[in-house]
Amino acid sequence: MKKERAWPQFIRNLLIMVGSRSRPQLRRPTWIIVLVSIVCVFLIAAYVYPPRSPSSCSLFSSSGCGGSTFDLPPAAQSRELTDAEVESRVVINEILNYYPVITKRPKVAFLFLTPGSLPFEKLWHMFFKGHEGKFSVYVHASKDKPIHVSPYFVGRDIHSELVGWGKISMVEAERRLLANALLDPDNQHFVLLSDSCIPVRRFDFVYNYLLLTNVSFIDSYVDPGPHGNGRYIEYMLPEVEKKDFRKGSQWFSMKRQHAIIIMADSLYFTKFKHHCRPNMEGNRNCYADEHYLPTFFNMLDPGGIANWSVTYVDWSEGKWHPRSFRARDVTYQVMKNIAYIDESPHFTSDAKRTVVITPCVLNGSKRSCYLFARKFFPESQEKLIQLYSNSTIF
Repeated sequence: MKKERAWPQFIRNLLIMVGSRSRPQLRRPTWIIVLVSIVCVFLIAAYVYPPRSPSSCSLFSSSGCGGSTFDLPPAAQSRELTDAEVESRVVINEILNYYPVITKRPKVAFLFLTPGSLPFEKLWHMFFKGHEGKFSVYVHASKDKPIHVSPYFVGRDIHSELVGWGKISMVEAERRLLANALLDPDNQHFVLLSDSCIPVRRFDFVYNYLLLTNVSFIDSYVDPGPHGNGRYIEYMLPEVEKKDFRKGSQWFSMKRQHAIIIMADSLYFTKFKHHCRPNMEGNRNCYADEHYLPTFFNMLDPGGIANWSVTYVDWSEGKWHPRSFRARDVTYQVMKNIAYIDESPHFTSDAKRTVVITPCVLNGSKRSCYLFARKFFPESQEKLIQLYSNSTIF
């Protein structure tokens, strides 16, 4: 302890000594020498006696002054979180900070949400062929037991429940598919597809696109109109505020980390189960499959999602349902145009009918947005197979 106090005392004595002399007695060069000496003493003292507090920043520290020491404090919460919110966020943060185990051969899980048999199973068979070991297939058929024509789909049906359009049962089916796919530790990315979905790229392109990025492709945007924020109801408070309410396509593609978070969530899922449904108060219709995941990830991991879906759908007609493609609509040029779109449009439902454009940027570079597309009529399968066999756009 005596040694530690020696240098500071020496510095004080030096300052007293210098201060006790009158300036006229010292010439200018002498003052410069004294000042330089004081600076040198301070530097030597800082090196020999660095700060003892672990939260302090030493001038000579090998790590410098970086890290979290001088980071700005997190923004203050506008309100106190409930116990349930605190518990939920602890679990979610732990999962987000968890570094997943790297598997020898990671797979993409393809989750088919369908009422019965898959009309494009032959096309999907061509898509999967030759890539065994890189993918898994799971089929949730909500009405009829599927009849499969491809060996890749045989035995891949999971326990299913009846699904009502626009109801929470749609989200429950998505969670059921994710839960079954998560049982396989090699499944590292999860793609939700409908019975009207087709691939618009080759398997290798899709595989690399999904596994070589660290985000989930979950659509999430602000729609100030009646079919967006107009669906919000105050019963979601305090956990879900109107400013956080988002809309997006249900056809997600997500990394394993986010799939686990969905399995862990009960708080926010319950809020949407009870307060986002058709025929709510005031004849308002809220559809959980369009709002639950966009809102959930916007609140809890906004930097971890791309804010667009990799499944293309054409809303340009401005109708209640998107455009459907018949066999006569399927041409080489149409498929090429879809495959090379590099901006994702979002249409608001307010009076302005604004189109919000999201550039599709991955790892700092603009990329094609879409790997899949919907809604295609079953009659278009043969034409699609012909294009798939003879063109390079897929």
